[in-house]
Amino acid sequence: MPKKIYTGEVIKDVMDKTATVAVTRLYQHPVYKKTVKKVIKLKAHDENNLCKTGDKVKIKESRPYSKTKRWQIIDRIQIQ
Repeated sequence: MPKKIYTGEVIKDVMDKTATVAVTRLYQHPVYKKTVKKVIKLKAHDENNLCKTGDKVKIKESRPYSKTKRWQIIDRIQIQ
């Protein structure tokens, strides 16, 4: 099974080797047919502490690095 890859924005980078990434997705509500925005916050491994708050990044699923960290930053798309 392939790993999931998401694009999101770094919202917090105060932890060592970890960045919190907000991934936004739009979907249509099944009953009301209104477009709904859902934001999930994921903790991602950032080995060299390169990402700063506001950067757009690509993250992918990986092995568990800690209790809550299950993602890894693979690319910085836009640098703030």
